[in-house]
Amino acid sequence: MRALILSCNTGGGHNAAARAMAEAFRANGDEAVVLDYLKLAGEKVSKRVGDVYVETVKNVPGVFGLVYKLGMLVSRLLRRSPVYYVNGIMAKYLRAYLKEHPADVILMPHLYPAETITYMKRKGMKLPLTVAVMTDYTCIPFWEETDCDYYVIPHESLAREIIRRGIPEEKLYAAGIPVVAACGRDIGKTEAKKELGLDAQKHYILMAGGSMGAGSMGKLVSVLLAKLEEREHLLLICGNNRKLKEHLQKRYGGSAQITVLGSVNNMPLYLKACDVVYTKPGGLTSTEAAVVGIPIVHTKPIPGCETKNRRFFRKNGMSVAAYTERGLAKAGLKLLREQESRKRLIEAQNCVIAKDSAQRIYRFVAEKTKETTKA
Repeated sequence: MRALILSCNTGGGHNAAARAMAEAFRANGDEAVVLDYLKLAGEKVSKRVGDVYVETVKNVPGVFGLVYKLGMLVSRLLRRSPVYYVNGIMAKYLRAYLKEHPADVILMPHLYPAETITYMKRKGMKLPLTVAVMTDYTCIPFWEETDCDYYVIPHESLAREIIRRGIPEEKLYAAGIPVVAACGRDIGKTEAKKELGLDAQKHYILMAGGSMGAGSMGKLVSVLLAKLEEREHLLLICGNNRKLKEHLQKRYGGSAQITVLGSVNNMPLYLKACDVVYTKPGGLTSTEAAVVGIPIVHTKPIPGCETKNRRFFRKNGMSVAAYTERGLAKAGLKLLREQESRKRLIEAQNCVIAKDSAQRIYRFVAEKTKETTKA
């Protein structure tokens, strides 16, 4: 079986989900190709779209929130959105690629290629099995105008919302959000600290800004630093945000209780080594943390789907949050210092979040491709 996994460089979560699925397919002896599908139209197209998204989220998140709300309105008023027609332009590129590189299934952890697939279907272009994979704990605008064969959703409790938006119930499969196998690695906190060169006697708070390093880390760090006890230490991961990393290093580089890092390629190991994580409520980052089993403090969300992600986690007792830096610091330190509080959150995570989502998706796709072949 050959899987083509189409993603897009608008945030790291979609690509992380794509890598997790590819890993599962390859582990089962099948072929998987991960492709930034916008690159089919050229490197410049992909870079331009990705840069606009990242800069908007980092610098003017309120604008992103407004666009999200407008998207929800447009999805209710129009039969076809501008997003559909813009992504329809990509159909000729994807058709040419598939002609040269046939696939048995196309998996899409991003809305954009799902819109292209829908356009291709309506134009009568031949396609293999198509499976969309939602990476947020809500139905974002315009999923309802797509026409994939199946939709992998993060949790069964979201089915009602998604059906209400217009996606048929028979197309839904609640498998969870796929994360890399390293998140489920059986390794203790002490061993994880050893692998990372961390002090086994210290308690670590991880603060992660996501792949873009979004969020007002500086203010929260100041409040936390003033309240840390001797054996408590802050690990700050700034993602690809170089300016943020430079700012934090300049301000806190001399502190013995703070370590500033940029982008890391072994986030699951850091999650396993630490006692509490502060993170914005991205779908992938939050899921990775829950699969690892670390108490989560959700920081200020990017307005839109991250607001819904935070609501889902808090409603199910899997994270805590606050609206001020002082409140966030208090919530995180309580989790760090009270074993019972940590235990409750981790138990909730274990009950709600699927730890083997990537393998579930693989088995589902394998079954459906067999059915398609027989037919």
